[in-house]
Amino acid sequence: MPLLALDGWIGQWSPGIGDPTVAGWVTVAAYFAAAATCWCARSQARRERAQGAGHASSRFWAAASVGLAARGLNKQLDLQTALTELGRVLAREQGWYEHRRVVQLAFILIVLSVVAVACRWLFRAAREDLSRLWLAMVGAAALCGFVAIRATSFHHVDVCLWVDLFCGLRMNVLLELSGIFCVGVSALRFGPAQVAESREGRE
Repeated sequence: MPLLALDGWIGQWSPGIGDPTVAGWVTVAAYFAAAATCWCARSQARRERAQGAGHASSRFWAAASVGLAARGLNKQLDLQTALTELGRVLAREQGWYEHRRVVQLAFILIVLSVVAVACRWLFRAAREDLSRLWLAMVGAAALCGFVAIRATSFHHVDVCLWVDLFCGLRMNVLLELSGIFCVGVSALRFGPAQVAESREGRE
């Protein structure tokens, strides 16, 4: 049963396609394509580890793959809006709507803390092989920053992200795709040919 339904399942939110635009679907496809390449890079890293070559970067690629796939799924489900609507509904039903700013601030601090912990964990997982993972780290940092900005804005502070740059391309799309591109390209380059080169260099 909808919670205080105002046209949706939770407030004004219902399951559906959150961004049915061409840019939205391109971004979703990019997320899943990058997630697949990261999973392949994870397999390569595990083979290197088993052969005594390379470093323990498989955890980094596994986390990147899962994170990218989750972001791609959330891109269309728009679960952050569901969470915002749920908070608004509970605030109204429980009588603390006038104090919602305090809860919003607490939520922002939690999100920023989670993003900071995630970035630190990714860096620790990548630092042993940073020469090959630096581009992926740049992309991951950009995506974490994008998530933090969107989570702390509540749809009324991030006006600059919705500015059209050219041909309908917005800043938020460019920032998001740039991060995905960096991670995906780094995963594609993390292949047997590069491993062979690094072995030749050590010999």
